Amino acid sequence: MTKNNSYKHKKDPHYNRAKREGYRARSAYKLHEIQHKYQIFKRAFYILDIGCAPGSWLQVAKEHAIKNLEKYNDQYYHREEYKIMGIDLKHVTPIDSIEILKSNITDPETRQKISNFFDDKIDLIISDASINKKGDKFTDHLNQIRLCYEIIKLIKLFLKKKGIFVLKCFQGSDFKTLHDDYKKEFHIVKAYKPNATKKKSNEVYLIGIKKK
Repeated sequence: MTKNNSYKHKKDPHYNRAKREGYRARSAYKLHEIQHKYQIFKRAFYILDIGCAPGSWLQVAKEHAIKNLEKYNDQYYHREEYKIMGIDLKHVTPIDSIEILKSNITDPETRQKISNFFDDKIDLIISDASINKKGDKFTDHLNQIRLCYEIIKLIKLFLKKKGIFVLKCFQGSDFKTLHDDYKKEFHIVKAYKPNATKKKSNEVYLIGIKKK
């Protein structure tokens, strides 16, 4: 880490808070904000995190899944255990009771492993996955859009009816088309930019509620 980056981190309240509270990255607070606004973790026991490195979203997901086992032990929708899987091309340091795959989501073998692990439809799919940026906003936007369309293939395959997804996108020329395409799959699709997102970032999250 350069001295300049080190200084920026020290000035970043979300980075410092993550260090204090044991999260692997400041991105944990983006997910906390999304949860606060949309209650995405309500009755979520089976959770898939796509692009999970370094693991902060997995940490948040596990916290809520454990709470849900106690909170929603009633006659309505309930599972006897939680299952959480994270997928990334990068190595992710293990987290107790979470399955982590170093794998490509376009690989048929990856899809088979997802199916075998959950052995049922998934309650919640979250993705903070991002392409490797080239520095050109237009190119980066298009590449991220392509990634989002790969992720929707998994959503169609594995997310349960009335399930929820959270997906990182980049704002740009094709964002509305992507938004409209997700609306075909969900009753409600919202675009949201958490306060924890860096001000100069063009990233925005799509939240899909109640899969059709």
